[in-house]
Parts: sequence; structure tokens; C-alpha cells
Amino acid sequence: MRPIGTATRGTTNPNRLRRMDRWIAATHGPALRRADRPVAVDLGYGAAPWTAVELLHRLRTAEPRTAVVGIEIDPERVAAAKPYEREGLTFRHGGFEIPLPERPDLIRAANVLRQYDEGEVAAVWRRLCARLAPGGLLVEGTCDEIGRRHVWVALGPEGPRTVTFATRLASLDRPSDLAERLPKALIHRNVPGEPVHAFLRDFDRAWAAAAPYASLGARQRWITAVRALSGDWPLADGVRRWRQGEITVKWAALQPNP
Repeated sequence: MRPIGTATRGTTNPNRLRRMDRWIAATHGPALRRADRPVAVDLGYGAAPWTAVELLHRLRTAEPRTAVVGIEIDPERVAAAKPYEREGLTFRHGGFEIPLPERPDLIRAANVLRQYDEGEVAAVWRRLCARLAPGGLLVEGTCDEIGRRHVWVALGPEGPRTVTFATRLASLDRPSDLAERLPKALIHRNVPGEPVHAFLRDFDRAWAAAAPYASLGARQRWITAVRALSGDWPLADGVRRWRQGEITVKWAALQPNP
């Protein structure tokens, strides 16, 4: 079967996806532990296999039995990654069809759909979610080149669940700086009248109001701002994740207008 999708630029860097990986290990670890043979996919890992190697290491801190499969649509990238295979880590040629005999418990697609048209996203989400095992998770999103700013959507077999914003707090001027890393489903909707625009506006206001806490550090300012934001927006996490420079919002509150 011919792989479904098109080759992306393939740019990648070591440690780029650390924030996303830590979130996955923390929130999806229990599901991996319940699986008989947990399998995770790093879809579109790029010109070098670093993100797949790192995903294996980080997921095995949550469940040591986890296996990772890196899938790339460019056969030359697969050939270049083969020398990095080891116990629990393999690489395959493929695309959105996810060419595995089993249904994976996790599919991570980072910086892949950003290079597609917005109108293609929903169909790709449906295709990938249909390949998940029961209780599985799709994480699709975007980050900057060195992993300081991330935004991702978490989806189950039923569809989108949450949107997570994650950042290196020391480099943050204001929360709306994360807008440039919104995933494809949201990045063109950051305009007045759309929920994601209203959310980032309110987040900036809460951040400004929390400015007196900056003397205690960026983390305390972030926690204070997020706590204030929780009064108006349905958050799906708590202080433990906020301390990591994260905030997770229910998808229904941010989904684009029809």
C-alpha cells in the first residue's frame, strides 16, 4: 500500500519534544501500564531519529514495556534511522495509514500537520484516531525549533479532548506568544470572534494582573494567572502540571466556530 500523506521538511533537533513527551508520560502513563503490549508511534519523526529515541526513553520511565515505532513517509529517512534500532525501537516506511499489525496505544504527530492545509486536518485526525487501540491517545501539535514553546491537541478514538499550551517560562513575555505555535486546526482561527483568540486575550490579561508575583519568579506568576483563568475557562489539569509551565483546556471551549 502506498503511504498516505506527503513528505514534510523533516527538520528536527534533539530534545525538541521534551515538554510534549513529559506530558504524555504523566497523563497517558496509566493507560500504557494497562495495555497488554503497549506500542507508541512517532509519526513523521523527520530527517533524524532523535525524537523517536527520546520518546522511547521517556515513555519507559512510565511503563518499561513500551515499544516505539518511528514512521516516516520518506524511505531515505527510514534507511538512515535503521542503525538506531534497538530493543523496543524500530523504524518503518509509512504515513497516516499507520502500517502496523496492531493498533497503537499512542500516536504522536509533532510538527507534521502544520505543513498541510487547514481543511485537511479533520480527515487526518479521523484516520489516525481510527487506528488507535481502545483507550489510545493521539497527540498532534507544533513546537518551536528548540522546544521552548508547544501547543498540542490530545484526541481519543472519539475525537478531540483537550488543548495544551506549554512553555519555558523564563523565555515568556506574555502567554499569547504561544499563538505562533498553535496547531493547524487553530492557528488561522486566532482572530476576533473565535474562542482561541478570546482565550489568549483573557490569558494575557490574567498574566498582566499577576505581574506582582513576578518577584517570586515566573512560575509563581504563571500559576497565579492560570488559577485566575480557571474561573472562566474549563481547565483539565491542576497545579502539578501548571508548575511545569503548562495549561490544558478542554477542546469544546476552544474548538473553531463552524
